[in-house]
Amino acid sequence: MKSVAIRTMGIAAAATMLFGVTACSTGTGTSGEEAAPAESITIDYLHRLPDGEGMTKVADIIAEWNTAHPGVQVTATKFDGKAAEMLTKLKADVKAGSVSCLAQLGYAEVPTMYTEGMLENVTDVAKDYVGNFSAGAVALMTVNGETVGLPQDTGPLVYYYNAAEFERLGLTVPTTADELAAATTAAAAAGKYAVAFQPDEAQYWLSGQTAAAGAAWFQAKDGKWSVDVSDAGTAKVASFWQGLIDSKSTLVANRWGDEFKQALVDQTLIGTIGAAWEAPLLAGDMAGSANEGQWAVVELPTFGATQMTGPDGGSGVAVMKGCAHPAEAMEFNNWFNTQIDPLVSQGLVVAAKGAMTTPDAIKSFYGGQDVFSVLAAANESLSPDFIYIPGFPAINGDMVKAADAAGQGTAPVSDIFAAAEKSAIAALESAGLPVAK
Repeated sequence: MKSVAIRTMGIAAAATMLFGVTACSTGTGTSGEEAAPAESITIDYLHRLPDGEGMTKVADIIAEWNTAHPGVQVTATKFDGKAAEMLTKLKADVKAGSVSCLAQLGYAEVPTMYTEGMLENVTDVAKDYVGNFSAGAVALMTVNGETVGLPQDTGPLVYYYNAAEFERLGLTVPTTADELAAATTAAAAAGKYAVAFQPDEAQYWLSGQTAAAGAAWFQAKDGKWSVDVSDAGTAKVASFWQGLIDSKSTLVANRWGDEFKQALVDQTLIGTIGAAWEAPLLAGDMAGSANEGQWAVVELPTFGATQMTGPDGGSGVAVMKGCAHPAEAMEFNNWFNTQIDPLVSQGLVVAAKGAMTTPDAIKSFYGGQDVFSVLAAANESLSPDFIYIPGFPAINGDMVKAADAAGQGTAPVSDIFAAAEKSAIAALESAGLPVAK
Protein backbone atom coordinates (compact mmCIF):
# COMPACT_ATOMS: atom_id res chain seq x y z
CA MET A 1 0.00 0.00 0.00
CA LYS A 2 1.21 3.47 -0.82
CA SER A 3 0.59 4.80 2.67
CA VAL A 4 2.65 2.03 4.27
CA ALA A 5 5.60 2.59 1.97
CA ILE A 6 5.72 6.32 2.60
CA ARG A 7 5.06 6.04 6.33
CA THR A 8 7.84 3.54 6.95
CA MET A 9 10.35 5.91 5.40
CA GLY A 10 9.02 8.96 7.19
CA ILE A 11 8.74 11.86 4.73
CA ALA A 12 11.82 10.87 2.77
CA ALA A 13 9.87 9.67 -0.25
CA ALA A 14 7.78 12.81 -0.12
CA ALA A 15 10.86 15.02 -0.16
CA THR A 16 12.08 13.29 -3.29
CA MET A 17 8.78 14.12 -4.95
CA LEU A 18 8.82 17.73 -3.81
CA PHE A 19 12.50 18.50 -4.26
CA GLY A 20 12.90 16.99 -7.46
CA VAL A 21 23.21 -12.13 14.61
CA THR A 22 27.00 -12.33 14.07
CA ALA A 23 29.97 -10.14 13.49
CA CYS A 24 29.41 -7.07 11.40
CA SER A 25 30.40 -7.72 7.84
CA THR A 26 33.37 -5.91 6.37
CA GLY A 27 32.33 -5.80 2.76
CA THR A 28 32.53 -2.73 0.60
CA GLY A 29 29.82 -0.09 1.25
CA THR A 30 28.73 2.94 -0.70
CA SER A 31 30.17 5.67 1.50
CA GLY A 32 33.12 6.25 -0.80
CA GLU A 33 35.74 6.54 1.95
CA GLU A 34 39.27 5.26 1.49
CA ALA A 35 40.11 1.78 2.77
CA ALA A 36 40.28 1.76 6.56
CA PRO A 37 43.52 0.96 8.36
CA ALA A 38 43.97 -2.72 9.12
CA GLU A 39 43.58 -2.19 12.88
CA SER A 40 40.25 -0.39 12.55
CA ILE A 41 36.83 -1.97 12.93
CA THR A 42 34.06 -1.64 10.37
CA ILE A 43 30.40 -0.93 11.04
CA ASP A 44 27.94 -1.57 8.22
CA TYR A 45 24.69 0.41 8.00
CA LEU A 46 21.75 -0.68 5.80
CA HIS A 47 19.26 2.11 5.11
CA ARG A 48 16.33 3.18 2.95
CA LEU A 49 17.00 6.90 2.79
CA PRO A 50 16.28 8.37 -0.66
CA ASP A 51 19.66 10.05 -1.34
CA GLY A 52 17.95 12.12 -4.02
CA GLU A 53 19.08 15.12 -6.01
CA GLY A 54 19.80 18.19 -3.90
CA MET A 55 20.09 16.17 -0.68
CA THR A 56 23.19 15.84 1.47
CA LYS A 57 24.27 12.34 0.51
CA VAL A 58 24.52 9.65 3.14
CA ALA A 59 28.02 8.91 1.84
CA ASP A 60 29.09 12.50 2.49
CA ILE A 61 27.68 12.50 6.01
CA ILE A 62 29.46 9.25 6.81
CA ALA A 63 32.71 10.42 5.22
CA GLU A 64 32.83 13.15 7.88
CA TRP A 65 32.55 10.52 10.61
CA ASN A 66 35.19 8.29 9.01
CA THR A 67 37.67 11.16 8.79
CA ALA A 68 37.26 11.92 12.47
CA HIS A 69 37.18 8.25 13.60
CA PRO A 70 39.94 6.29 11.86
CA GLY A 71 39.50 3.39 14.27
CA VAL A 72 35.77 2.97 13.61
CA GLN A 73 35.00 3.07 9.92
CA VAL A 74 31.41 2.99 8.69
CA THR A 75 30.12 1.81 5.33
CA ALA A 76 26.56 2.44 4.17
CA THR A 77 24.40 0.49 1.75
CA LYS A 78 21.13 1.79 0.38
CA PHE A 79 18.38 -0.84 0.07
CA ASP A 80 16.16 -0.01 -2.88
CA GLY A 81 13.56 -2.75 -2.46
CA LYS A 82 10.33 -2.78 -0.49
CA ALA A 83 10.36 -2.63 3.31
CA ALA A 84 9.16 -6.23 3.60
CA GLU A 85 11.96 -7.36 1.30
CA MET A 86 14.52 -5.63 3.50
CA LEU A 87 13.18 -7.44 6.56
CA THR A 88 13.47 -10.75 4.74
CA LYS A 89 17.06 -9.92 3.81
CA LEU A 90 17.95 -8.96 7.38
CA LYS A 91 16.52 -12.17 8.80
CA ALA A 92 18.41 -14.24 6.26
CA ASP A 93 21.62 -12.32 6.92
CA VAL A 94 21.32 -12.82 10.68
CA LYS A 95 21.05 -16.57 10.15
CA ALA A 96 23.94 -16.52 7.67
CA GLY A 97 26.16 -14.46 9.95
CA SER A 98 26.55 -11.63 7.46
CA VAL A 99 24.08 -9.04 8.70
CA SER A 100 24.87 -5.32 8.88
CA CYS A 101 25.47 -4.03 12.40
CA LEU A 102 22.93 -1.24 11.92
CA ALA A 103 19.68 -1.22 9.96
CA GLN A 104 16.88 1.27 9.45
CA LEU A 105 13.52 -0.13 10.61
CA GLY A 106 10.04 1.34 10.69
CA TYR A 107 8.84 1.70 14.27
CA ALA A 108 6.07 -0.86 13.75
CA GLU A 109 8.68 -3.34 12.48
CA VAL A 110 10.82 -3.11 15.61
CA PRO A 111 8.70 -5.25 18.00
CA THR A 112 8.40 -8.06 15.46
CA MET A 113 12.13 -8.13 14.79
CA TYR A 114 12.78 -8.06 18.53
CA THR A 115 10.51 -10.99 19.33
CA GLU A 116 12.08 -12.99 16.50
CA GLY A 117 15.47 -12.53 18.13
CA MET A 118 16.88 -10.29 15.39
CA LEU A 119 17.90 -7.28 17.54
CA GLU A 120 20.50 -6.62 20.20
CA ASN A 121 19.64 -5.29 23.65
CA VAL A 122 21.76 -2.13 23.88
CA THR A 123 20.01 -0.56 26.87
CA ASP A 124 23.22 -0.01 28.84
CA VAL A 125 24.91 1.78 25.97
CA ALA A 126 21.80 3.68 24.88
CA LYS A 127 21.39 5.40 28.25
CA ASP A 128 24.18 7.79 27.27
CA TYR A 129 22.33 8.89 24.13
CA VAL A 130 18.55 8.68 24.60
CA GLY A 131 18.42 12.17 26.10
CA ASN A 132 19.34 13.55 22.68
CA PHE A 133 16.03 12.41 21.17
CA SER A 134 12.29 12.80 21.52
CA ALA A 135 11.19 10.64 24.46
CA GLY A 136 8.20 9.40 22.47
CA ALA A 137 10.46 8.28 19.64
CA VAL A 138 12.85 6.56 22.06
CA ALA A 139 9.88 4.59 23.41
CA LEU A 140 9.26 3.24 19.92
CA MET A 141 12.80 1.81 19.90
CA THR A 142 12.22 0.06 23.22
CA VAL A 143 10.53 -3.33 23.59
CA ASN A 144 9.83 -5.08 26.89
CA GLY A 145 12.04 -2.55 28.64
CA GLU A 146 14.99 -3.15 26.32
CA THR A 147 16.32 -0.46 23.99
CA VAL A 148 17.39 -1.87 20.63
CA GLY A 149 18.65 1.24 18.84
CA LEU A 150 17.97 4.95 18.42
CA PRO A 151 15.21 6.85 16.62
CA GLN A 152 15.93 8.56 13.32
CA ASP A 153 12.77 10.28 12.11
CA THR A 154 9.24 10.73 13.35
CA GLY A 155 5.64 11.17 12.24
CA PRO A 156 3.83 13.01 15.04
CA LEU A 157 0.29 14.01 14.13
CA VAL A 158 -0.25 17.73 13.54
CA TYR A 159 -3.03 19.88 12.11
CA TYR A 160 -2.75 21.44 8.65
CA TYR A 161 -5.18 24.19 7.63
CA ASN A 162 -5.81 26.80 4.97
CA ALA A 163 -5.15 29.99 6.94
CA ALA A 164 -6.63 32.24 4.25
CA GLU A 165 -9.90 30.30 4.17
CA PHE A 166 -10.06 30.18 7.96
CA GLU A 167 -9.73 33.94 8.05
CA ARG A 168 -12.32 34.44 5.32
CA LEU A 169 -14.82 32.26 7.19
CA GLY A 170 -14.02 33.80 10.57
CA LEU A 171 -12.79 30.51 11.99
CA THR A 172 -10.44 30.36 14.98
CA VAL A 173 -7.47 28.03 14.72
CA PRO A 174 -8.39 25.16 17.09
CA THR A 175 -6.25 24.27 20.08
CA THR A 176 -8.52 21.53 21.49
CA ALA A 177 -10.56 18.71 20.01
CA ASP A 178 -13.76 20.49 21.02
CA GLU A 179 -12.61 23.65 19.23
CA LEU A 180 -11.73 21.57 16.17
CA ALA A 181 -15.21 20.04 16.18
CA ALA A 182 -16.75 23.52 16.43
CA ALA A 183 -14.61 24.86 13.58
CA THR A 184 -15.52 21.84 11.48
CA THR A 185 -19.22 22.37 12.10
CA ALA A 186 -18.94 26.06 11.18
CA ALA A 187 -16.95 25.27 8.04
CA ALA A 188 -19.52 22.68 6.96
CA ALA A 189 -22.25 25.31 7.19
CA ALA A 190 -20.28 27.27 4.59
CA GLY A 191 -19.81 24.22 2.34
CA LYS A 192 -16.26 23.50 3.49
CA TYR A 193 -14.59 20.77 5.54
CA ALA A 194 -12.02 21.53 8.24
CA VAL A 195 -11.18 17.83 8.67
CA ALA A 196 -11.42 14.61 6.69
CA PHE A 197 -12.20 11.15 8.01
CA GLN A 198 -9.75 8.84 6.24
CA PRO A 199 -10.76 5.14 6.29
CA ASP A 200 -7.63 3.91 4.54
CA GLU A 201 -5.48 5.52 7.25
CA ALA A 202 -7.46 4.08 10.16
CA GLN A 203 -4.69 1.98 11.68
CA TYR A 204 -1.88 4.48 12.29
CA TRP A 205 -3.89 7.70 11.96
CA LEU A 206 -6.58 6.80 14.48
CA SER A 207 -4.28 4.95 16.86
CA GLY A 208 -2.06 8.05 16.86
CA GLN A 209 -5.03 10.20 17.81
CA THR A 210 -5.88 7.90 20.71
CA ALA A 211 -2.26 8.17 21.85
CA ALA A 212 -2.71 11.94 21.83
CA ALA A 213 -5.72 11.41 24.10
CA GLY A 214 -3.60 9.41 26.54
CA ALA A 215 -4.23 5.88 25.30
CA ALA A 216 -1.62 3.15 25.63
CA TRP A 217 -3.13 0.16 23.86
CA PHE A 218 -0.22 -2.21 24.35
CA GLN A 219 2.16 -2.99 27.18
CA ALA A 220 4.80 -5.66 27.68
CA LYS A 221 5.36 -6.76 31.26
CA ASP A 222 6.62 -9.89 32.93
CA GLY A 223 7.02 -11.64 29.59
CA LYS A 224 3.42 -11.03 28.51
CA TRP A 225 1.66 -8.56 26.26
CA SER A 226 -1.47 -6.79 27.41
CA VAL A 227 -3.99 -5.27 25.01
CA ASP A 228 -6.57 -2.68 26.04
CA VAL A 229 -8.37 -0.57 23.43
CA SER A 230 -11.29 0.34 25.67
CA ASP A 231 -9.75 3.28 27.53
CA ALA A 232 -11.22 6.76 27.97
CA GLY A 233 -8.88 8.36 25.43
CA THR A 234 -9.88 5.94 22.70
CA ALA A 235 -13.55 6.49 23.57
CA LYS A 236 -13.07 10.27 23.20
CA VAL A 237 -11.58 9.88 19.73
CA ALA A 238 -14.43 7.57 18.72
CA SER A 239 -16.99 10.09 20.01
CA PHE A 240 -15.25 12.97 18.21
CA TRP A 241 -15.45 11.29 14.82
CA GLN A 242 -18.88 9.79 15.40
CA GLY A 243 -20.30 13.26 16.00
CA LEU A 244 -18.77 14.69 12.84
CA ILE A 245 -19.84 11.76 10.69
CA ASP A 246 -23.39 11.83 12.06
CA SER A 247 -23.68 15.57 11.41
CA LYS A 248 -22.05 15.22 7.97
CA SER A 249 -19.54 17.88 9.02
CA THR A 250 -16.48 15.94 7.87
CA LEU A 251 -15.35 14.91 4.44
CA VAL A 252 -15.15 11.12 4.26
CA ALA A 253 -12.43 10.20 1.77
CA ASN A 254 -9.47 7.87 1.55
CA ARG A 255 -6.23 9.78 2.09
CA TRP A 256 -4.59 8.21 -0.93
CA GLY A 257 -7.58 8.52 -3.24
CA ASP A 258 -8.29 11.12 -5.91
CA GLU A 259 -11.26 12.56 -4.00
CA PHE A 260 -9.04 13.70 -1.14
CA LYS A 261 -6.56 15.45 -3.42
CA GLN A 262 -9.30 17.09 -5.47
CA ALA A 263 -10.96 18.41 -2.31
CA LEU A 264 -7.67 20.01 -1.33
CA VAL A 265 -7.09 21.56 -4.73
CA ASP A 266 -10.59 23.06 -5.07
CA GLN A 267 -10.50 24.24 -1.43
CA THR A 268 -13.44 22.14 -0.32
CA LEU A 269 -11.10 20.59 2.25
CA ILE A 270 -9.47 23.39 4.24
CA GLY A 271 -8.00 21.42 7.12
CA THR A 272 -6.73 17.94 7.91
CA ILE A 273 -5.07 15.96 10.68
CA GLY A 274 -1.94 14.42 9.24
CA ALA A 275 1.52 13.14 10.07
CA ALA A 276 4.49 15.48 10.10
CA TRP A 277 5.87 13.74 7.01
CA GLU A 278 2.79 14.88 5.06
CA ALA A 279 3.95 18.51 5.00
CA PRO A 280 5.69 18.16 1.61
CA LEU A 281 3.08 15.71 0.32
CA LEU A 282 0.26 18.19 0.87
CA ALA A 283 2.32 20.90 -0.78
CA GLY A 284 2.87 18.58 -3.73
CA ASP A 285 -0.83 17.71 -3.95
CA MET A 286 -1.74 21.40 -4.19
CA ALA A 287 1.19 22.65 -6.26
CA GLY A 288 0.17 25.17 -8.89
CA SER A 289 -3.22 25.85 -7.31
CA ALA A 290 -4.62 28.84 -5.45
CA ASN A 291 -3.60 27.10 -2.22
CA GLU A 292 0.07 27.99 -2.54
CA GLY A 293 1.12 30.31 0.26
CA GLN A 294 -2.21 29.93 2.06
CA TRP A 295 -1.70 26.87 4.26
CA ALA A 296 -0.18 26.62 7.73
CA VAL A 297 0.52 23.96 10.35
CA VAL A 298 0.01 23.88 14.11
CA GLU A 299 0.42 21.23 16.75
CA LEU A 300 -2.42 18.75 17.02
CA PRO A 301 -5.37 20.16 18.99
CA THR A 302 -5.39 18.51 22.40
CA PHE A 303 -7.56 15.43 22.78
CA GLY A 304 -6.57 14.99 26.42
CA ALA A 305 -5.61 17.06 29.45
CA THR A 306 -2.21 18.14 28.10
CA GLN A 307 -0.58 19.04 24.81
CA MET A 308 0.29 15.64 23.40
CA THR A 309 0.34 13.96 20.03
CA GLY A 310 0.68 10.41 18.79
CA PRO A 311 2.92 8.54 16.33
CA ASP A 312 2.06 8.01 12.68
CA GLY A 313 5.13 6.57 11.02
CA GLY A 314 8.85 7.17 11.17
CA SER A 315 11.83 4.91 11.67
CA GLY A 316 14.83 4.18 13.81
CA VAL A 317 18.24 2.59 13.41
CA ALA A 318 18.48 -0.73 15.24
CA VAL A 319 21.51 -2.78 16.26
CA MET A 320 21.16 -6.16 14.61
CA LYS A 321 21.66 -9.41 16.52
CA GLY A 322 25.27 -10.49 16.61
CA CYS A 323 26.85 -7.11 15.89
CA ALA A 324 30.41 -7.55 17.12
CA HIS A 325 30.83 -3.92 18.16
CA PRO A 326 27.52 -2.67 19.60
CA ALA A 327 29.09 0.13 21.64
CA GLU A 328 30.87 1.60 18.63
CA ALA A 329 27.78 1.05 16.49
CA MET A 330 25.68 3.00 18.96
CA GLU A 331 28.24 5.80 19.16
CA PHE A 332 27.95 6.22 15.40
CA ASN A 333 24.17 5.72 15.57
CA ASN A 334 23.90 8.66 17.95
CA TRP A 335 26.24 10.83 15.91
CA PHE A 336 24.57 10.12 12.58
CA ASN A 337 21.04 10.67 13.83
CA THR A 338 21.94 14.00 15.41
CA GLN A 339 23.20 15.40 12.09
CA ILE A 340 19.97 17.38 11.89
CA ASP A 341 20.24 19.57 8.80
CA PRO A 342 21.80 16.88 6.58
CA LEU A 343 19.00 14.48 7.56
CA VAL A 344 16.36 17.16 7.03
CA SER A 345 17.75 17.50 3.51
CA GLN A 346 16.94 13.80 3.11
CA GLY A 347 13.30 14.68 3.80
CA LEU A 348 13.18 13.57 7.42
CA VAL A 349 11.43 15.07 10.40
CA VAL A 350 14.40 14.28 12.61
CA ALA A 351 13.81 12.66 16.00
CA ALA A 352 16.86 14.34 17.54
CA LYS A 353 16.30 17.39 19.70
CA GLY A 354 17.38 20.67 18.17
CA ALA A 355 16.37 23.18 15.53
CA MET A 356 15.49 21.93 12.05
CA THR A 357 15.78 24.33 9.13
CA THR A 358 12.62 24.41 7.02
CA PRO A 359 13.45 23.78 3.34
CA ASP A 360 12.65 26.79 1.16
CA ALA A 361 10.14 24.92 -1.01
CA ILE A 362 8.08 23.92 2.02
CA LYS A 363 8.36 27.35 3.63
CA SER A 364 7.10 28.96 0.43
CA PHE A 365 4.00 26.78 0.20
CA TYR A 366 3.16 27.42 3.85
CA GLY A 367 3.23 31.19 3.48
CA GLY A 368 6.75 31.65 4.82
CA GLN A 369 6.05 29.70 8.02
CA ASP A 370 8.94 27.98 9.78
CA VAL A 371 7.10 24.66 9.50
CA PHE A 372 9.85 22.51 10.94
CA SER A 373 9.86 24.45 14.20
CA VAL A 374 6.25 23.30 14.68
CA LEU A 375 7.20 19.74 13.78
CA ALA A 376 10.08 19.86 16.29
CA ALA A 377 7.63 20.98 18.98
CA ALA A 378 5.35 18.10 18.01
CA ASN A 379 8.29 15.73 18.51
CA GLU A 380 8.60 16.95 22.07
CA SER A 381 4.86 16.36 22.59
CA LEU A 382 4.95 12.80 21.25
CA SER A 383 3.39 10.37 23.71
CA PRO A 384 6.05 8.30 25.50
CA ASP A 385 3.51 5.62 26.42
CA PHE A 386 2.15 4.42 23.09
CA ILE A 387 4.10 1.52 21.60
CA TYR A 388 3.39 -1.11 18.95
CA ILE A 389 3.02 -4.87 19.31
CA PRO A 390 4.72 -7.56 17.26
CA GLY A 391 2.50 -8.07 14.23
CA PHE A 392 0.89 -4.63 14.45
CA PRO A 393 0.69 -4.29 10.64
CA ALA A 394 -1.60 -7.35 10.59
CA ILE A 395 -4.45 -5.46 12.25
CA ASN A 396 -4.69 -2.96 9.39
CA GLY A 397 -7.23 -4.86 7.28
CA ASP A 398 -9.85 -5.23 9.99
CA MET A 399 -9.49 -1.61 11.09
CA VAL A 400 -9.82 -0.28 7.54
CA LYS A 401 -12.86 -2.47 6.88
CA ALA A 402 -14.54 -1.17 10.04
CA ALA A 403 -13.57 2.40 9.17
CA ASP A 404 -15.11 2.07 5.72
CA ALA A 405 -18.39 1.02 7.33
CA ALA A 406 -18.21 3.83 9.88
CA GLY A 407 -17.55 6.40 7.17
CA GLN A 408 -20.58 5.17 5.24
CA GLY A 409 -22.70 5.39 8.38
CA THR A 410 -23.51 1.68 8.46
CA ALA A 411 -21.56 0.94 11.66
CA PRO A 412 -20.34 2.97 14.66
CA VAL A 413 -16.82 4.35 14.87
CA SER A 414 -16.34 2.35 18.05
CA ASP A 415 -16.32 -0.80 15.89
CA ILE A 416 -12.95 0.30 14.49
CA PHE A 417 -11.36 0.08 17.91
CA ALA A 418 -13.14 -3.14 18.81
CA ALA A 419 -11.66 -4.60 15.62
CA ALA A 420 -8.23 -3.28 16.60
CA GLU A 421 -8.34 -5.04 19.96
CA LYS A 422 -9.63 -8.33 18.58
CA SER A 423 -7.10 -8.34 15.72
CA ALA A 424 -4.21 -7.37 17.98
CA ILE A 425 -4.87 -10.27 20.36
CA ALA A 426 -5.18 -12.63 17.40
CA ALA A 427 -1.89 -11.38 15.94
CA LEU A 428 -0.06 -11.96 19.21
CA GLU A 429 -1.55 -15.41 19.69
CA SER A 430 -0.80 -16.33 16.09
CA ALA A 431 2.85 -15.45 16.74
CA GLY A 432 2.83 -17.70 19.79
CA LEU A 433 3.28 -14.80 22.20
CA PRO A 434 1.67 -14.86 25.66
CA VAL A 435 -1.18 -12.43 26.17
CA ALA A 436 -2.17 -11.24 29.62
CA LYS A 437 -5.86 -11.79 30.27
